[in-house]
Amino acid sequence: MAQTQSGAQGLLSLPALLHRNATQYATAPAYREKEFGIWQSWTWAETAQEIEALALGLINLGVNEGDFIAIIGRNRPYLYWSMVAAQMVGAVPVPLYQDAVAEEMAYVLGHCGARFVIAGDQEQVDKVIEVQDQLHQFEHLIYLDPRGLRKYDHSHLHEYSHVQNQGRAAHDEYINELNARREKLDYDDTCVMLYTSGTTGKPKGVVLSNRNVIETSRNSAEFDHLTRGEDILSYLPMAWVGDFIFSVGQAYWCGFCVNCPESADTMMTDLREIGPTYFFAPPRVFETQLTNVMIRMEDAGKLKKAMFHHFMAHARKVGPKILDGKPVGLWDRLKYALGMGLVYGPLKDTLGFSRVRVGYTAGEAIGPEIFDFYRSLGINLKQLYGQTEATVFITVQPDGEVRADTVGVPAPDVEIRIGDNGEIYYRSPGTFVEYYKNAESTASTKDPEGWVATGDAGFVEEDSGHLRIIDRAKDVGKMADGAMFAPKYVENKLKFYPDILEAVLFGNGRDHCVAFINIDLAAVGSWAERNNIAYASYQELAGHPRVLESIQNHVEEVNKSVAGDEMLSGCQVHRFVVLHKELDADDGEMTRTRKVRRRIVEEKYADIIAALYDGSQTISTKTEVTYEDGRKGHISATLEIRDAAVQPVAGHKVAAE
Repeated sequence: MAQTQSGAQGLLSLPALLHRNATQYATAPAYREKEFGIWQSWTWAETAQEIEALALGLINLGVNEGDFIAIIGRNRPYLYWSMVAAQMVGAVPVPLYQDAVAEEMAYVLGHCGARFVIAGDQEQVDKVIEVQDQLHQFEHLIYLDPRGLRKYDHSHLHEYSHVQNQGRAAHDEYINELNARREKLDYDDTCVMLYTSGTTGKPKGVVLSNRNVIETSRNSAEFDHLTRGEDILSYLPMAWVGDFIFSVGQAYWCGFCVNCPESADTMMTDLREIGPTYFFAPPRVFETQLTNVMIRMEDAGKLKKAMFHHFMAHARKVGPKILDGKPVGLWDRLKYALGMGLVYGPLKDTLGFSRVRVGYTAGEAIGPEIFDFYRSLGINLKQLYGQTEATVFITVQPDGEVRADTVGVPAPDVEIRIGDNGEIYYRSPGTFVEYYKNAESTASTKDPEGWVATGDAGFVEEDSGHLRIIDRAKDVGKMADGAMFAPKYVENKLKFYPDILEAVLFGNGRDHCVAFINIDLAAVGSWAERNNIAYASYQELAGHPRVLESIQNHVEEVNKSVAGDEMLSGCQVHRFVVLHKELDADDGEMTRTRKVRRRIVEEKYADIIAALYDGSQTISTKTEVTYEDGRKGHISATLEIRDAAVQPVAGHKVAAE
């Protein structure tokens, strides 16, 4: 695989891209942020000035080349500027999840040895101060929002704007030093270090080079014909590789505008106001939006409801074909156009998707029904398959070849092969440099030829060249009779239902499968309100007989679907329990990216799993929970265990030895 030695168009770093954008697109909008209900805007020229002032301020504060600068907070232009300013002075930016608890932050800050932290607000400052005694290398903390911090000890605490002002004041003193550091930046220098979600253990620091970020950004932008006229909404965690590539890598390569919402609470409103042309969201966002639409339709009048269901049925039949440019009859086109005026267009406006030209989802498998719903509206929603270690992109879906059951073909310059055990391997210009301070994990993940083990099992379709993901390789197992056990396949089918938020399947090495279910409080709460069912808590609603009956119907429908799959028919759910609490990242049951930590869940709820398998009809349990302020507590509950009807299977394939 050929590698570009001189850099894409001679641009070797993000600061180099910034300089190009500030020169060529000086007056074009680079960033917008909504603050106090008003959208504020910065051009590329203004952005370059802001970043340079911060970079000079960092040199003045004592930042050396090779230092690590941790960045913590919600999506704001100032924090994106911090990442580029860190690179400009030869340091390495390390974004952290803003909802991580202090102990999680302590591990990452200690592991990378961050001397400097740039934090968004008092909440993040407090977390760092709480653990600073464990951080022997930590020296200075820069904060963005001064509210609540006036009486703090400011000997090592600096306001962001003051650092910039000091940088401007010392311009003549440090500008030559800054230029020298900027010019030294090489294609193989570290661009950013991002920590994995830590599904199976401690997070690992993934080192990505300028080559990784720029080559990937260029290839992916060219694949989807992105231009500097795009608008994106940056709302996903800044510590996640997808946000870095979309909001920094591609934004700087193309020169398009990054829009930051006012807060998580106003995100949907801000989405509608911006009307992005290029949009990314994990399946959970699309699922939530669809759930909200269906809840609102249940409350609508009979005429409106009937019109919605009539035209949506037609959209599901012809919408994806029209989107892909396939032949559709004149009458069907006219009816779809009428539906666009009456239903689809207003719905897209309400969702904020009226201008979306390219939309992506990744991270988890999205339900086919949900996927088809958005595409039937004329929204060009596609799936990609990626990892932090790949700088996101492994496979993408070309226009006209978009399917719900595959994740597409290899992205530009990406090679894929399938191991003897079904595990997927890839290599690409985006392949990570190393795991920081973890040579053993680096060697076990990436071989000397650059092939990376994904940890996922799948296969490439011979006729189409599309990749199909079965499950995480470590999660794929065998039932007691040798049949394949692939939990994610069944879990995703269960999560298609709006009232099921999360599902966890167990069955590896067992005679049959059992499941944990989390209800979606918004969807089930709305149903309870319409049916005059009173409840005082999540726990009470989750244990209501009618809720359990509804969930049982869903489980049995899924069993019928699973029974039709020759390979996975043994994964039908025989018994299930609706948990008394939501699985939560604060309790260690999920990662910050909402992936279930199976091993921890299995250990924590071992008593419930035992009851599912020993035939018990109820189980009394006590569970530790973590409150928002960090305090620990316990909740007790007696859970009803339900048996689900399973379908007879004529015979199924046995998992390969």
